[in-house]
Amino acid sequence: MTKDEMNMIGFEIVAYSGDARSTLLQLLKEVRQGNFNNVDQLMADADENINLAHKSQTQILAAEAGGDNMDMGFIFVHGQDHLMTTILLRDIITDMVELYRRK
Repeated sequence: MTKDEMNMIGFEIVAYSGDARSTLLQLLKEVRQGNFNNVDQLMADADENINLAHKSQTQILAAEAGGDNMDMGFIFVHGQDHLMTTILLRDIITDMVELYRRK
């Protein structure tokens, strides 16, 4: 896989993770205001983007497992960072939603 291909996949991961992050933060804002009506839909939207980011990531993992020489640049690493922190944010916000529901 070329460095350009790796960069494009890195950009995909950043974009999908960023969309998921924005959705999660919107969800949290609504929950803070006492609006729980959209929680399930917003969480599903965030999960869809996280899954798309993960699918992009899996392309790289499969290529490397298949013996491709990986020429990773900063953009791909940046994408990995975005995905990891977005998944963590999702876990934290899931717990926060439950706390706000009990409030």
